[in-house]
Amino acid sequence: MSGSRGAARLVCGRRSKWLVLGLWVVVLFAVAPFAQKLGDAQDNDAASWLPGSAESTQVLEISEGFRPEQIPAVVVYARGGGLTAADRERIAEDVARLERLGDHGIRGGETLGPVFDRETDPRAAQVLVPITMDARGWERIGPAVDSIRGEVGESGGGLAVHITGPGGTSADLSEAFAGIDSTLLLSATAVVVVMLLITYRSPTLLLVPLLAVICALFTAQALIYFLAEYAGLTVNGQSAGILTVLVFGAGTDYALLLVARYREELRRHEDRHEAMALALHRAGPAVLASGATVVLSMLVLLTAEMNSTRGLGPVAAIGVAVALLAMLTLFPALLVVCGRWIFWPVVPHHGAPDPTERGVWARTGRGIARRPRMVWGVTAAVLVVCSLGLVQLRAEGIDNADAFTGKPDSITGQEVSARYFPAGSGNPLVVVSDREQAEAVGRAVASTEGVVPESLGLPPGTKPSFEGKVLFEATMTAPADSEAAKQTVERVRDAVHAVPGADARVGGGTAALLDMDEATTHDNMLIIPLVLVVVLLILCVLLRALIAPLLLIATVILSFAAALGLSALAFRHVFDYAGESTDFPLFVFVFLVALGIDYNIFLTTRIREEAAHRGTRPGVVTGLAATGAVITSAGLVLAGTFAALGTLPMVAFAEIGFAVALGVLIDTFVVRSVLVTSLFLDVGPKVWWPHRLAREDGGEVREPEAGVSRSGG
Repeated sequence: MSGSRGAARLVCGRRSKWLVLGLWVVVLFAVAPFAQKLGDAQDNDAASWLPGSAESTQVLEISEGFRPEQIPAVVVYARGGGLTAADRERIAEDVARLERLGDHGIRGGETLGPVFDRETDPRAAQVLVPITMDARGWERIGPAVDSIRGEVGESGGGLAVHITGPGGTSADLSEAFAGIDSTLLLSATAVVVVMLLITYRSPTLLLVPLLAVICALFTAQALIYFLAEYAGLTVNGQSAGILTVLVFGAGTDYALLLVARYREELRRHEDRHEAMALALHRAGPAVLASGATVVLSMLVLLTAEMNSTRGLGPVAAIGVAVALLAMLTLFPALLVVCGRWIFWPVVPHHGAPDPTERGVWARTGRGIARRPRMVWGVTAAVLVVCSLGLVQLRAEGIDNADAFTGKPDSITGQEVSARYFPAGSGNPLVVVSDREQAEAVGRAVASTEGVVPESLGLPPGTKPSFEGKVLFEATMTAPADSEAAKQTVERVRDAVHAVPGADARVGGGTAALLDMDEATTHDNMLIIPLVLVVVLLILCVLLRALIAPLLLIATVILSFAAALGLSALAFRHVFDYAGESTDFPLFVFVFLVALGIDYNIFLTTRIREEAAHRGTRPGVVTGLAATGAVITSAGLVLAGTFAALGTLPMVAFAEIGFAVALGVLIDTFVVRSVLVTSLFLDVGPKVWWPHRLAREDGGEVREPEAGVSRSGG
């Protein structure tokens, strides 16, 4: 056995533990400065989110030849009773000052307006300020809008003044993402500290996994920074934020699983190095399989059409891989260096009885064993009822007005502007076509339902033509982020595509939203089945069986449906959210399946280990008794870390965090502990088919005798 534990001994040997610790200290000091630069390497421009082959992305690339990339901020002035002479004088003075702005990427001399809502007795005015973008432009959106606000001032004296349009909304989004790494790091740390303190009941032990997870996060961030800076890896605010949650959640889970097995071995072995070598030898393969499942599931995202989803795949995979490495090397070395005292005040002494034989999970397992078929039938029925909430799911995209948990100024301004101007003003359609057919294309656009005909024209500051192409814009009557506007884009595309020889394409903000919806639908249909196949194959290899993996996949699907159904009901009737983003089901599925499978793997590998010695049915009860507490603790930690996404002022993040947290809790307390246990008890040895274990008699589940505790390995 010592030979088979050779790899484990390299991590926790009497001398090698110091080498492992020293290597990680060197790595940490080397990478920490670069981890802090990950924010500088983020690419949050439109192309990093859009599907690469979409028509709107093509228009975005073509338009760069006509003008510098610009995003318009719209200053809205409104007075319900009509603008006064003083109001109009103030607006004129503001425009004069805005035209002189040259800092923060604002091009002087290109301010457009004021445009009034009507010629006589106007009640509102708009001033459009194009913000010129460059390689660092997205970092300057916030300061640019702040500069505009500094010139136009705030609402007062009955005159409403707001900054909206794509520039204003982007600035509010930028503010929401500002400090996302530090916000999530602090939130996740607080959750992990509280949950580990409850789980371990030791103020000293919780510091070890926390230190290991933070080292893993810094290392992952630095590695991703280098890949983004020198290898073309795309990182945006979304993937950087999810990276923090994944590393904390997955890393802490792996730590809990290892500590649970280490505690068992410390009761059986006096030498802590031997105990850790055995813990790694026995629990390590399950932890490694869990991590590999997450990594491979995340890499499946590389098949996505959405650039943002495709970019998340390698970022998340790297984060989980580094967390896995840290928890299988640094964490065990730290525990062995510290010794048994780190568990104070509940120190596991050599020879102490194993408490799992008579614990709550042992009693739960024996209770389920009495009528397993009834238990899994009732449990499955309850989950099916919960999944009926899916009829309330509205994963059709979130309008700007509903995207924030609060109500920033850009959204208020959008509402004010819509009262007086065409709802799509400030966020126009962008059309490019061949120069020879530009006039025919223009007529086709102007005559399309949903377009304001008189708005059609060449944007100021734009070249009349470029490489045989012409670019022009048009305003829509519907709000740019509405379903009606998307339908207008579809009609305009049909119209311009029908012009012979025009090679016309339609882009702009609404077109991008439409293309994102279509790409996400494609990604949902492709990635969800692929992830299920990856998980099924890993389970088949790990368990060397077919029936057990198929049962586990069925429970995964049922758990996901129940979590999504309950979440939809909560979003409609508790939080009053208007809807979900189109990629919401995909992200929830990937995170729930990839991370929730940890509990499947840890439970079923322990059951299989016990089944080889005791028989399948007794092995199920013993496996649940040995892993129930740690799986519960791991689930609570993982749910808490994803719930930390709710600290961000974005509805999409809050919804993903809530749904994943709820799904993890369902997985932990219902699916793994009750449904899987009862299914395995009911099916018995056949669950291991075609392995030879399927041919054993299954054994009997017995009540423990008084004074008898489990001491075997």
